[in-house]
Amino acid sequence: MSTATAAPTISTVGELRAAGHEAKPLRVEIRDNLLARLRAGEDPWPGLHGYEDTVIPQVERALLAGHDIVLLGERGQGKTRLLRTIAGLLDEWTPVIEGSELAEHPYEPITHASRRRAEAEGDSLRITWRHRDERYVEKLATPDTSVADLIGDVDPMKVAEGRSLGDPETIHFGLIPRSHRGIVTINELPDLAERIQVAMLNVMEERDIQIRGYVLRLPLDVLVLASANPEDYTNRGRIITPLKDRFGAEIRTHYPQELEAEVAVTRQEAELVAEVPDHLVEILARFTRNLRESSSVDQRSGVSARFTIAGAETIAASALHRAARQDEGEAVARIVDLETAVEVLGGKIEFESGEEGREHEVLTHLLRTAVADTVRHLVRGIDFGPLVTAIEEGAEIATGEQVSARDFLDGLPALGESRVYEELFERLGATSDGERAAAAELALEGLYLARKVGKDSAGGETVYGQ
Repeated sequence: MSTATAAPTISTVGELRAAGHEAKPLRVEIRDNLLARLRAGEDPWPGLHGYEDTVIPQVERALLAGHDIVLLGERGQGKTRLLRTIAGLLDEWTPVIEGSELAEHPYEPITHASRRRAEAEGDSLRITWRHRDERYVEKLATPDTSVADLIGDVDPMKVAEGRSLGDPETIHFGLIPRSHRGIVTINELPDLAERIQVAMLNVMEERDIQIRGYVLRLPLDVLVLASANPEDYTNRGRIITPLKDRFGAEIRTHYPQELEAEVAVTRQEAELVAEVPDHLVEILARFTRNLRESSSVDQRSGVSARFTIAGAETIAASALHRAARQDEGEAVARIVDLETAVEVLGGKIEFESGEEGREHEVLTHLLRTAVADTVRHLVRGIDFGPLVTAIEEGAEIATGEQVSARDFLDGLPALGESRVYEELFERLGATSDGERAAAAELALEGLYLARKVGKDSAGGETVYGQ
């Protein structure tokens, strides 16, 4: 969440009025703040990549129109992150009646208890300040979610205190009413039982609260956001038609369409315990994109951006493991670490039914394709002829999970006057031993995939040679 500045010091309604504060409806507040940022040239959507020309303009139009929004998309497309970012468009601090159950604005009390207090205390009514982070709540929809969770129920403790069942103050409000003057997000909306979705209809349209025979006309000011997988994939449930109709905007999300966006998301989200050179992140991004285009993979389930992120974290862990065992001063991931990613990440992919037994083969093939494409993209134009010649004349280069960067570099054949290594290191920005070893392994793997050198892997060691 965002870092908060100090809350205002105004503490009563009288002081608030004297300061010239004006109450705004939630949607007007969001609209005004969005327009202000756009006019100032600020980015209202920090940390979102690949949506600039597609999803974000649709979201902005929906917010300007004051619509509730449902995002439809496969797993790992950043739906939840996008919805959470909308909270940044709220005012940083907003006044609420101190101790009010629904965080009502001091000018506009809506519950019986708050109205009584406002009438009795007048300008002396105490207020407190609520940060924007407290005005955003999330609920993961699960089949066991109840009407009481979302809307509310009769509170037996209040009845036991002597209040009658007809007293509106016996109601314990649920998540949506308690989000009054804020944003409530329901993730995986189709997982809600249909009868629970029906209970949301009046809240979203008429702003009624209907609980066990009570009908409270509460002018709730809530923006409802939701996420869902497309209905043609989600077999667990569906969004009922009347509820879909209540959402003013239904927006389809997508995976990053550009390689640069995929890489940016990975760099932003991955928590790396070792250095992962840019060319390895690019390989993982290309690998993920290859999986999304493969006929062997069930594209209805999608290949999440978390796949790339987990891959980067896995190869970083492999590099750290090697550095600890070999007593290296730095831990830098190399091509050899990609094998660990394939072994660990295979379970995150859903394959088509006819691919049983071929999963590892498919993953290995698509990873090699990603490596070859990255080599062509990054080191095109470098003449590796002298290195190929040295290998053809009998040089062998050993690497592996437990071969240190220094040992690997010492094992590279001398190439006389050739500047192949220097050109390669300069092209990839490799300055340390670990980065140079990573660059050299990339070149050797590219030569192997181009069938210019051989490779033999066994017992955790890989040897490039004839």
